[in-house]
Amino acid sequence: MLILLPPSEGKADAGTGRRLDLDKLSLPELNPAREEVLAALVALCGGPDEAAARAVLGLSEGQRDEVRRNARLPQVATAPAARIYTGVLYEALDLPALPPDATRAARRSVLISSGLWGAVRLTDRIPPYRCPIGAKLPGPGALAAYWRRVLGPVMTEAAGDRPVLDLRSGAYAATWAARGDVADRTVTVRVLHEREVDGVPVRSVVSHFNKATKGRLVRDLLLAGVRPRTADELIGALRDLKYTVVEQPAPAGRPRQVDLVVTQL
Repeated sequence: MLILLPPSEGKADAGTGRRLDLDKLSLPELNPAREEVLAALVALCGGPDEAAARAVLGLSEGQRDEVRRNARLPQVATAPAARIYTGVLYEALDLPALPPDATRAARRSVLISSGLWGAVRLTDRIPPYRCPIGAKLPGPGALAAYWRRVLGPVMTEAAGDRPVLDLRSGAYAATWAARGDVADRTVTVRVLHEREVDGVPVRSVVSHFNKATKGRLVRDLLLAGVRPRTADELIGALRDLKYTVVEQPAPAGRPRQVDLVVTQL
C-alpha cells in the first residue's frame, strides 16, 4: 500500500545532521524540479525585499526568521522528514513510538507531499523550511501547477501495482490525481465530525480534528499490519478497524471516495 500524506506547516526548529544532498533523496527523477524550486526560494528569501518574500510565502512580520532560514537552506542542518514534520497529523501518527515492524512498513509505504520537494519519504533528510503549495515563486510560478506538470509519471511509478490511500489536503491533492489502473486502486478520504443539533445528526469538516483522525488512521493501519491488494480490501480494512466508512459516488476512472464519520472531538 502507498499512503500519501500532506506536509505540516509546523516543523522542527532545526535539523540535527549533515547538509542537504538532493542526490540522496528518494524519487531522484524529481531532482531537476527540486533544484529549480529550491534555487527560486533561496533567491527570493535572500533578496533585498524581505517583506515581498514574506508576502509570497504567507508569513507575518514575526516570522522573519523563517525567511532568513529559507535563504540558507543549502547550508542548514537536515533531519529525516519523519522528524521535520511536527503538525497535528504527525503528532497523532506518533512515528517515534511505533514498534519496529510498523516503522518499517511506514518507511516503505508513506510519501509526503511538499511544495518544495514534490514528495519525500519519511527517511529522506531535509532541512526545516517554509514553502506552501499555494506560493507563486519567481521562475517556477504557482507551485501547485508546477508540480502537477512534473509528478505524474513519478507518482504513478511509485504506486506500482499497490492500492493507494490518499490523505492529502486539497491543494496538495491537486498536484497529482491517479488515473487509469492506479485510480481503480486509489481511495481518497474525507473526515466528517458528526454531532447532534436539535435532535438531528449534522456532519461537517473540522480541520484540526480531520488532521488528527488521519494521523490515527495511518497509525492504526500500520499497527495492524494491513496489506491490502485492492481498493475494496483497503476499505474493508478501515471497517475492520472500526471506522465508520461511507462511500461516495465517484466518476468512472477516478479514485474511490469515502467519508470517515466520527463523533468524538
